[in-house]
Amino acid sequence: MPIGKVKFFDEEKGFGFIAGDDGEEVFLHASAVGEGDKVGPGTRVEYGVVDGRRGKAALSVRVLDRKLSAVRASRRPVEEMVVIVEDVMKLLDSVGEDLHKGHYPSNQMSRKVAQVLRKVADDLDA
Repeated sequence: MPIGKVKFFDEEKGFGFIAGDDGEEVFLHASAVGEGDKVGPGTRVEYGVVDGRRGKAALSVRVLDRKLSAVRASRRPVEEMVVIVEDVMKLLDSVGEDLHKGHYPSNQMSRKVAQVLRKVADDLDA
């Protein structure tokens, strides 16, 4: 069975598209998604393919990574991420200044920076 990521999905209209790992794009109807599963952009899925009237369509879609799709669905808007990334850059600049002066930041500061970087990385990777 092919594997891919949901490229687009409109819950209201009940359809979207899957970009297969093989490069092929297939139509996705809500009725093909397993009961209790939710899909959104970036959700990794396994699916069957059938030739429909308008081209290839997904059949028997199974979500592969529920945690990832839940995280992706709750992602921050891009506008918020721009501000967060800019703040992280300022934070890293101050750490870089300390390092140029020949010393590491305090343990407390190091922990805070690491925590912020992990969180931002999770938001970007989702």
